[in-house]
Amino acid sequence: MDCTVSKILYCTDLSQNAVYAFKHASYLAKMTNAEIHILHVVVELPSDAKVAIQSYMMSSKGRHDLLEAREETARAHLDKCHDDFFNDLPEEDQAVRKQIKSINVIEAYPAEQILKSSVKLGCDLIVMGAHEKGLTHTFLGSVAKSVLRRSRIPTLIVPLP
Repeated sequence: MDCTVSKILYCTDLSQNAVYAFKHASYLAKMTNAEIHILHVVVELPSDAKVAIQSYMMSSKGRHDLLEAREETARAHLDKCHDDFFNDLPEEDQAVRKQIKSINVIEAYPAEQILKSSVKLGCDLIVMGAHEKGLTHTFLGSVAKSVLRRSRIPTLIVPLP
């Protein structure tokens, strides 16, 4: 039975818990010498929102720039979180940064893109954080639930600290 981990897909929603989940992904990568692939999915706008943007923004360049700015803003936030995380690590743990092989920000439907990316990259493990909805609601977000139900590889959902 082969249970090795050589490629980890770490999925982030850029929340505070995502940083906590990244600690687990980094630790697992360090212990197994696995590659880390980081993915943030910007939720694709519903078609009615795209129609509204087209209706109110006459310039196609303006529409394109607005939609592109969503991904650029997410990428900048992801880069900042990534740098902050590694700046807080002790020197001996800094080497895990070299195990990060890709950082992707993609506009799509999150669960579908996570599953597609895990297959495309040949990942052995998906790591993502649980999403707090409130005391009376489940602690798993709908994306995490969907990934758990449909994934064909082990998936680690890191609970809130």
